[in-house]
Amino acid sequence: MSLTSSATPTTHPRIAVYSGTFDPFTLGHDDVVRRAAALFDQLIIAVAVAHHKKTLFSLETRVEQTFKATKNIANVTVLAFDGLIMDFCAAQEACAVVRGLRNLTDFDYESQMAAMNRKLRPQVETVFLLPDAPLQCISSTLVREISKLGGDVSKMVNPAIAAALAAAHRAAEAT
Repeated sequence: MSLTSSATPTTHPRIAVYSGTFDPFTLGHDDVVRRAAALFDQLIIAVAVAHHKKTLFSLETRVEQTFKATKNIANVTVLAFDGLIMDFCAAQEACAVVRGLRNLTDFDYESQMAAMNRKLRPQVETVFLLPDAPLQCISSTLVREISKLGGDVSKMVNPAIAAALAAAHRAAEAT
């Protein structure tokens, strides 16, 4: 009896895409990136244009912040994208989409999106990852709100992003 697989090993790198607006990139996002980077040969963080949201930071700033936060992870690339995530996955030859789940509300929404994405591109799997428990309460929306109201977000984002949030809110108040 053999316990080895009869499947032919693939020589293609396993590429995954982790998409979002990342406005801002939080320590919860960072945790999911580190977990996903350990599972795949290459992880592409796809920073979305976000037509449906008014973001605090520009696309260019969000890409730069995300790049700086993840630059020490060797197999991570940060790219901007616009359009359907499944079209982006096809262009990048990705085999998976990574999604972070904090709670059941996230699961409800993300499972619906995963089903729709499977209809659009069945060969791309969706992989759900949970951030470390102390990070599960962090959302970009809450971080922006806490920062706007003068709260301490230093345990929710890296120091450079905390400083950028404070500066953005000071600039908004000055106008």
